[in-house]
Parts: sequence; C-alpha cells; structure tokens
Amino acid sequence: MNIQFNPEDFKCKRPFHVEPTNIVSVNDDMQRVTDEASAMNKRIHYYSRLTSPADRALIAPDHVLPAPDEIYVYSPLGTAFKVDSCTDGYGKNSSIVTIFMIWNTMMGTSILSIPWGMKQAGFTSGIILILLMGILTLYCCYRVVKSRKMIPLIDTSNWEFPDVCKYYFGSFGQWSSLLFSMVSLVGAMVVYWVLMSNFLFNTGKFIYNFFHYINVTDIVPGTNGSNKVICPSAASGHPPQNRSVMFSSGNNTGFELFEEWWNKSQTVPFYLIVVLLPLLNLKSPSFFAKFNVLGTVSVVYLVFLVTVKAARLGIHLEYNWFTENDFFVPEFRILFPQLTGVLTLAFFIHNCVITLLQNNRNQENNVRDLSIAYFLVGLTYLYVGVIIFASFPSPPLSKECIEQNFLDNFPSDDIMSFVARIFLLFQMMTVYPLLGYLARVQLLRQFFGNAYPSVFHVLVLNVAIVGAGVAMARFYPNIGGIIRYSGATCGLAFVFVYPSLIYVISLHRAGQLTWPTLIIHIFIILLGLANLIAQFLL
Repeated sequence: MNIQFNPEDFKCKRPFHVEPTNIVSVNDDMQRVTDEASAMNKRIHYYSRLTSPADRALIAPDHVLPAPDEIYVYSPLGTAFKVDSCTDGYGKNSSIVTIFMIWNTMMGTSILSIPWGMKQAGFTSGIILILLMGILTLYCCYRVVKSRKMIPLIDTSNWEFPDVCKYYFGSFGQWSSLLFSMVSLVGAMVVYWVLMSNFLFNTGKFIYNFFHYINVTDIVPGTNGSNKVICPSAASGHPPQNRSVMFSSGNNTGFELFEEWWNKSQTVPFYLIVVLLPLLNLKSPSFFAKFNVLGTVSVVYLVFLVTVKAARLGIHLEYNWFTENDFFVPEFRILFPQLTGVLTLAFFIHNCVITLLQNNRNQENNVRDLSIAYFLVGLTYLYVGVIIFASFPSPPLSKECIEQNFLDNFPSDDIMSFVARIFLLFQMMTVYPLLGYLARVQLLRQFFGNAYPSVFHVLVLNVAIVGAGVAMARFYPNIGGIIRYSGATCGLAFVFVYPSLIYVISLHRAGQLTWPTLIIHIFIILLGLANLIAQFLL
C-alpha cells in the first residue's frame, strides 16, 4: 500500500517520526527516517503539546518540516507508509479500493456467529434485523464522517473521531472513548483466543487421526452420509469438548493419552500462550500487517464453503410464525436482541472510518463508497446467515443445534472445514499481535506517554489480556455471547451515543436544531441503551 498526497496538503497534515522497526520495507530499504527528521519531529511534537489541539498558534511552520521524502503516514495497523507527492486529492486509492478496504476491515469473526444469531432471533426477524441494523449503523457511521466538518473555525483535517469527542465533551470524551475503544479491542482479542483454541484443537485432532489411521466419531447426534452435520451441544447442553469414540485396531492407550493432553478447553488454550505471548511483546508487529490479505481469502473461502455445503445439503425450511416444534424455531423470537448485539460489532467500523476514507482519491465520493461498502458487508452477512440456516438439515436435526461458531456443526474430519480452520487460525495468529499492539499504544501512551515504557509494563498488560482470553476459552467459550456483550458495550458509545449527541450539539450551536431531528437522535441513543441492557436480560 503506497499512499500519495498533494504537496499542498503538507501544510495541514503535520508528519511525525516513526521508528525504523515500525516501517514497512520498500525495496528492502529499512532505514526510512533520518536522525535530522527524528530530531525535528521531537521539536514539532514539543511545540504542539504546549497548547490544545484546537489552537493553531504553535503549529510548526512549513520551513521547519522535514523534506517530503522524509514524511510518513502512520497506519492504525502499526505500520508506516512513505508519502509520495504529486497526485490530486487526498490519496491515490480509487473508489473500488476504498470500498473493499472498508469491507475487508469490517468483516471479522462475527460472520461465524451470524447463523446462530438468526436462529436466536428467528429466520424472518433475523433477515429484517440484518437489514435494519445495517441501515442504522451506516447512518451513524455517516454522522461520524461528517462530524469534523461541523466544527467551525478550526482546521480538523488531521483529526480522528476521538479528537472530535474530546472537542465536544472534554476530558470525559477523551477517556470514555479510550475505555470503549479498549472494550472493543480486548473483546476482539478474547474472541480470537477462543476461536484459535477451537481451530487449533480441531486441526490437531484431524492431523493426529489422519497420520495414525484412526477413525473417530464424536458422541453427538448427527446426520449420516458423506455430508455429515453434527449437533455438538445436544447431549450436554454446553459447548462441545473432545468426547469421542475410536474405531481402530491400534493402540488405544496412545489415543486416550492424546485426548487427555489435547483438550479444547483444558489444555489447548494454554498451548497458545507459548506462541502468542512473545509476539505480543514485540515493539512493532508491522511484519504481521503484511498478512492482512488473509482476511479477504478467509472470508471468500467461507462463502465458497457455505455455498458448496448448501448445494449438497439442500434447503430445509418450515415457517412457524410464533410456535416452535422439535425441528424448527419460530420466525419471530424474544431472543432477537442477541442478534442485534452481534450485529453491532459486525457492522462496527466507526472508530477508524475517518482514517480509511482519508485515503480516497475522490473525497466527494466518500458517502457513496461508504454506503456501497456497507451494502456489500450486509449482503455477505445475509448470504452466510440465510444459507447456513436454510440448509441446516432439519429433520433429523433441530435448528436449535446451530452453533455459535457454525464451523462446529461440521465434524473435525470434514476436509473443507479443516481447510477453513487452517486459514482462520493462521489469519488470527497474525492479526492478534496487531490488536495487542493497538491496545498497548492506546492505553500505555495515554498513561505513560510512551507506547513501550518498559518491558515490565508491556509484559504486565499482555499477561492481563492473554489471561482474559485463556479464562474465557477455559470457562466461557461462547463466542456469540462474547461478541454480543462487547459489541453492545462499545457500540453504545461509538455507534449510537457519540455520533447522535455530537450532531445534535453542533446543530444546536448553529441554531439549526429542530424537534424532529432531536427526537430521532434521542430515539437512536435509546435504541443503543436498550440494546446493551437486553444483552444482560436475555
């Protein structure tokens, strides 16, 4: 990714120094910032800290800025990109690139829980909620994009949304935005740990059985034939462990020993510590940013898997509007807030959308491109949710068997699911250090003024984050629950409250606030509050 800027924009976009370890290698040249540029940057930062961000009096003048070939743009993913001059507009990304950047950023682990959420809400109400939540979160995201331009007499071209929150709400806006941002980051890291434990367990089980010629069947209800679908939670009422029966003439003791030491919740979550904790302590995880394309590959493969499975299983639907039977759920269920909680995180991009859209070559197309990206994301969620729900074989299995991670409905020896788990496991192991880096930068820099104050500080923070992930994978490995709780919590601030409040306050100060506008945005805030409260009641 190579971002370009117009030289005229340097007057409003002040650069800053990035250590060489944070910089993506281009042409194998790692030394990108000179000592002179680094020293100049420190002076620029010193001047800028003497006054508030809104005060332009002490902004460094143009003649002391580093040369254009020494200017870098810092990415939220922990990498830095060299600035090229001579292009029209803010960046060189076309609309199509911008759209798929947003799509790729927004698509995440939530897609695995969409079918489960539709089961909790009911098939018809699930479709309606995906459409309504997509429209609502898109409007709130639009309000975030426009929030900077509603601040008069101040150059906000280099502001992010937390800066806007600080402008309107002072230190409360600054600290609360930090809190809810940490909730979203840590929540995502916990979900990643639970899923990585799941994928590593199933992958290891598949490999062991394959090389030892062991034919294993899980002690769970399931369909027969080559396209086997299972119901792991039917027998025990909780997420499945690795209970299985072996059909082999080989060494039973070895298999029993393997199952003892390779347990989904009791051992595998601890094995991940050996690999991931050292990676979290790296000063810069920029190397892992190069694997971000795996996210796109994983989502595309999941869509392919869902399509193939549906073609083989067929469609199994029966409409019961308010009553349920042994195999089907009602079309409308009181548990629908569980889906809205998942969708709040599934459509969440509000804290970084300004950064993504700044690289769009044609800024006048930002709203259109954002809307198209949301449409594609909603279409992807809708496709996966509808296809998995409709093709789930009922009878003989009940729709209630749809798991919070729909890959758990396929046995560990299923080849297509094995490939999906491998893709997702490797992708998550490369993204996890990036999320940890973002959490470290936001928290430690806020408290200590340095993203890496010492090895001890960083280690304590990372041990706490990893400990939360291990505890959840050990005692509460329910990704649907974790996603909906964290989504509703961080969404309350970044999706519902702050964008609406900022818009109402800005209109009030401009003397343009009307009663219909006030009522609509108060209603949006109340929806976000109700969404959060409902997660703890249902």
